[in-house]
Amino acid sequence: MSRRIDYYFSFQSPWAYIGHQSLRRLADTYDLKLIYKPVLLTGLFSETGGLPLAKRHPARQHYRTVELQRWRDKRGLDFKLWPKHWPFDARLADGVVIAALAAGIDPEPYVQRAYAAVWERELDLAQPEVLIELADAAGLPGEKLVAQAGSDEIRAAYEQNRLDAIAGDVFGSPAYVLDGEVFWGQDRIELLEDALKSGRGPYRPVDRAPI
Repeated sequence: MSRRIDYYFSFQSPWAYIGHQSLRRLADTYDLKLIYKPVLLTGLFSETGGLPLAKRHPARQHYRTVELQRWRDKRGLDFKLWPKHWPFDARLADGVVIAALAAGIDPEPYVQRAYAAVWERELDLAQPEVLIELADAAGLPGEKLVAQAGSDEIRAAYEQNRLDAIAGDVFGSPAYVLDGEVFWGQDRIELLEDALKSGRGPYRPVDRAPI
């Protein structure tokens, strides 16, 4: 029986993009079932104490760009540190994933193209026509899915993902959740693989004992 990974992400996140191929490799190697759970990062940050990039101290903003360059080299990728159309409103792009799932369609071909569209091709994923083109190129019914992505049903599912994330101690993108254990950030993929290899049970938070 396949083990399940709850995969919280947004196309806004460069770290989700950087880690995606490594995650797919794990999924193939360990026969994992990926549960795609796009989540609105601004809503998640406001609830869990995170700050949007523009509100972080300059030292943190500077360090972020250094880390992006390191991981770009490490993962063998070629992407822009500051894409032309980033940041953008990711709700419709994320919603296409949810709409595909609701229709029983594997969103992975679209997910791969959407990540590259933001970080490599510098396309504007807030534009419906861009999303239709990406979904069509992935073999998905683009016009139908983009129309559905803006529906009340998909917005409700998007919000439920946010609530699920908060309930599961997820506070950023990407987060990979195995048996309730959160692995936050693409730089935790190696630790996720260690857990899969060992077959150990999940680690749980440990509260400090009362004094």
